[in-house]
Amino acid sequence: MSKSGLLVIGEDGQVACCSPMVREPLGEEDAVDLAKMFKALSDPIRLRLLSLIASHEGGEACVCDLTGPFDVSQPTISHHLKVLREAGLVGSERRGTWVYYWVVPAALARLSSLLQTPAEAVPAGVVG
Repeated sequence: MSKSGLLVIGEDGQVACCSPMVREPLGEEDAVDLAKMFKALSDPIRLRLLSLIASHEGGEACVCDLTGPFDVSQPTISHHLKVLREAGLVGSERRGTWVYYWVVPAALARLSSLLQTPAEAVPAGVVG
């Protein structure tokens, strides 16, 4: 791991290296894991769901609070939440008849650190 990498500890306690792509190329395993996360976020409904969960008061949202803002059925919302959960972007817990969701901060930190571009890596004349 390079000195420029950030360490992120996931839910499973594993440490993942998150060096920005401009510093070192991704390994095959990291590329596969990160592609799942980006693919999950490539759907507008899932991106909005993640945003709703992240911005919900208390940092977690009941599935009952997530169905109203969308013009799709509850099973469709459940499918999208499952995709986000399987990608490691959200966690969930059943409480009685409802399921509550929260954003996994380590996953967002991993995506964020991957896309960081240090100022010294930007070519002269490029406005960013």
